[in-house]
This record gives sequence, C-alpha cells and structure tokens, in this order.
Amino acid sequence: MASEDVKSGESAVTTIVNLAEEAKLAREGVVNKAPSYAVATICKSLVAGGVAGGVSRTAVAPLERLKILLQVQNPHNIKYNGTIQGLKYIWRTEGFRGLFKGNGTNCARIVPNSAVKFFSYEQASKGILYLYQQQTGNEDAQLTPVLRLGAGACAGIIAMSATYPMDMVRGRITVQTENSPYQYRGMFHALSTVLREEGPRALYKGWLPSVIGVVPYVGLNFAVYESLKDWIVKSNPFGLVNDSSELSVTTRLACGAAAGTVGQTVAYPLDVIRRRMQMGGWSHAASVLTGDGRGKVPLEYTGMVDAFRKTVRHEGFGALYKGLVPNSVKVVPSIALAFVTYEVVKDVLGVEIRISD
Repeated sequence: MASEDVKSGESAVTTIVNLAEEAKLAREGVVNKAPSYAVATICKSLVAGGVAGGVSRTAVAPLERLKILLQVQNPHNIKYNGTIQGLKYIWRTEGFRGLFKGNGTNCARIVPNSAVKFFSYEQASKGILYLYQQQTGNEDAQLTPVLRLGAGACAGIIAMSATYPMDMVRGRITVQTENSPYQYRGMFHALSTVLREEGPRALYKGWLPSVIGVVPYVGLNFAVYESLKDWIVKSNPFGLVNDSSELSVTTRLACGAAAGTVGQTVAYPLDVIRRRMQMGGWSHAASVLTGDGRGKVPLEYTGMVDAFRKTVRHEGFGALYKGLVPNSVKVVPSIALAFVTYEVVKDVLGVEIRISD
C-alpha cells in the first residue's frame, strides 16, 4: 500500500496466496453446518496463517530491514549502498542480531493483522458478491477482477488501520543502530514513548499514503492472483492443470509472486513516503535517517504531498524507489515459505472444509 500494506506486502492469510484461497472457498459456497465447527475452523486457519506469516517474515527479515534503511537514509551520509553491501555492513557493524532488528514487532503484528484481513476479505467478498448477484439477477454470477480488487482493498484498509501503530513503531525500531543516541527497548516501550513524547496522533503518521496504497497493492494482489489462477485453469497453458483441475504448489507460487510484484511496484513510492513520515518528529533519530544533507535529523513533513515534494526535490524521482531491489528479492521466498507453512500447519491442526450439499 502505500507500501507494504502497501505495501509492505505483503502471505498466507498474511500473504495473498492463502487469503485468496480461503476467500475463494467462502465465495463458492463454503458453509459449515455446525457453528462450533465454523469457529474451530476459523481459529485453526488463523493460527495457521499467523504461524506461516511469522516463519516467512522471519526468513526474509534481513531484506526487510535493509529495505527500510535504504528508504530513509540520508543521501549525503550513505551507509547502505545496495543489497549485498548493505547486508554485509549490517553484519559487520551490528552482528547477526542486527539483521533481525524489528522482526519481533513485525511478527507480533501478523496474527491480529492476519485475523482482521482474513475475516474482512471473506465478509467483503460475500457481501459484494451478494449485491452483484442481486443487481445482475444471476445467482450463479462470480466476482469480477474489479470487484475482487474492491474486496481486497476493503480488507487491506481495515487490517492495516487496526494494526498501524505496531507497524509505525516497528519502522522506528528497525532503523535503530548501535550508535543511535536513544534506543527503544521493544514494541511496548516504543509505543508508550511515542505516546508520551509525541501524542497519540504520532502513532498514525504515514497512515494516509498507507491507505491510498492499499488499493493498488492489496487490491492488485488479490485481483492478479485470482485472475491468473482462473485463466490458467480455463486455458491450461503448458499443461499446468492436472486432471482434477487443481494447480500445483509451484504454479500457485508463481501466480502469487507475479501478483505481489505487480502490486508492490505500482504502490512502492507510497511505501517510501509512509516510512519517511513515520520518522518525522523523532527527536532521537539516528544519523542514518534521511534529511536535506545539512543535518542528521530527518526532515519534517506537513503531510503526504509535502513529503513527496521534499523527497523528489532533495534526492530526485529515483528516491521513491529506494529499497525496491531487496523488497523484490524477498517476494518469492516469502510467499513460498508462507504458503508451504500454512498448508503444513493446517494439516497438522486438521483443518477441513465442508461444502454444502
């Protein structure tokens, strides 16, 4: 979304692959005859999504941290210059733990974010499909790519807004270095410190570009993934569909990676602006943060448009895509791990789906 959520981004219930799979089942008539069974199934799916998200995010945490550092670093005080050099620099200056700074907060955000996003997308899909069927008078009508985008956007906005303060402090914890003059000791310490020093509104800095970014990022993720999958099933290019009309894990992974790449590229500038706005007003900012080249503290932004204007003025249009390379590199392994872990955990928990007669 703007970036991560526009991004950012973003995952089995937490990735587009699994959310799309579960929501599609819901739209096609998945009903549970016993309320207790429905609750148990939802809970197990959410647990599977949370575990999958945690595993996938942790696996690519070094790339995620480097992306954020590249997004906000001062162009006149370059420390991170590319993916390989940046990772080596973090390892040399901060050690192994430095590669995973901020990952704990990110993982803690996954379960509530996944729960809200999963539930919101399923309900939005059902509601939109019902209205569409009533309008067209066709009870067998299915969601179009545009309607899928709308449902995905609704789910993304709701989930992102519900967990945004955690994402905001995660960004700040991530950019801390060993030389930072002030250290957040963890998520709760960061939340309380920001509330005390900057007020509750500070927890939602960068929220607007995040919301705007949800439409191209999450929306395109859902639309591209499901549309690609439907096209492959119908046309069966290169014999990718087996006799049971099921797509292989590899094919679904490729669809998810393509969807994620399209969504993140379109929405990435909004993610950069979101991160920079989140750093604004941080009196204890480390020298790594972006500025105009004359100071070590980050620039102050009066709003999203001002952040865009100052970023382009001081660093050029290319600055809006800083960190895109490590962000793109992590797409495939992140989705792959999330997908596989999600399926394995669901099997272990015995998650089943009952289709109505």
